[in-house]
Amino acid sequence: MKSFTAIIFCIVLCFSPANAQNSTKITIKKNFDFQNSTELETLLKNAVDETIKKVSPGAIKPEEIAATVIDLSDANNFKTANFNGEMKIYPASVVKMFYLAAIHRWLEDGKIKLTPELERGLKDMIVDSSNDATHYIFDILTETGGGAEISQQELDKYAFKKNAVNRYFQTLGYSNININQKTYCEDIYGRERQFWDGGKQRNMLTTNATARLLTEIALGKSVSIERSRKMLDLMKREPFAPTKDEEDQAHGFTGISLKELNLQDAKLFSKAGWTSSTRHDAAYIETSGGLKLVIVIFTQNHANERQIIPGIATKIIEKLRK
Repeated sequence: MKSFTAIIFCIVLCFSPANAQNSTKITIKKNFDFQNSTELETLLKNAVDETIKKVSPGAIKPEEIAATVIDLSDANNFKTANFNGEMKIYPASVVKMFYLAAIHRWLEDGKIKLTPELERGLKDMIVDSSNDATHYIFDILTETGGGAEISQQELDKYAFKKNAVNRYFQTLGYSNININQKTYCEDIYGRERQFWDGGKQRNMLTTNATARLLTEIALGKSVSIERSRKMLDLMKREPFAPTKDEEDQAHGFTGISLKELNLQDAKLFSKAGWTSSTRHDAAYIETSGGLKLVIVIFTQNHANERQIIPGIATKIIEKLRK
């Protein structure tokens, strides 16, 4: 299994994103490369194996699951592990977290201005996972839109604009990902279908890259502490709140684990993705006992199996919580 080496941050003083307004000054060292924790690696592999056997022995293949775990509980010693963490998978709505971070970078740099409509679009994209809102946000990021087919010369210019978010994350050292498409409900038409190029330009993420971004947001290092807090605010989930939709982002994914473990005081921040063939969740969890944990789990070909993600997450949280 490939070791997970990430550009991450070594925190000297403890920082809690759930209370960013009260955080003390932190000292960080950038570009700290580290190898996986053998102990955490074993825990994650066992969690995957045991969940497969419990949920559907023989029907779920290991290559249909990817997962990355980053334990941030010890500010001086982050631990990480991954299972197929560099496998490229269609991310569904999880990609919206990357568009959220990019919008805040654009805002910070003064490329765009915050308006009530932009705030509404960001909220609907992350809280409700609206694809229509995502189209609006993506068009702002790339200064593109849909329309009739265009010539090859025009398409080349169009493609450059469409890759604006890819270029941004490449400057941060992200690799092995593609995030230059909107999230579509049904199909793609016109120039957007031309750019999609028969699926060659399909969005692709790894759980390692997704966990890295969520870690940066959780640590207040995505754009700025204040902007990271705003991102987390939109990803806040309430798994213990009443719901009429058991498949929503709070109740249908990692939130199931918190309910199974009765961690009613835990804080959950997440972005889920779900299609007819994939089921994913990227979650950051804080408990009153001091656990601070990023868990990203992608699954393929088992979109309607609700127990894979919480099955893996429950075993990890139960072992690491204090």
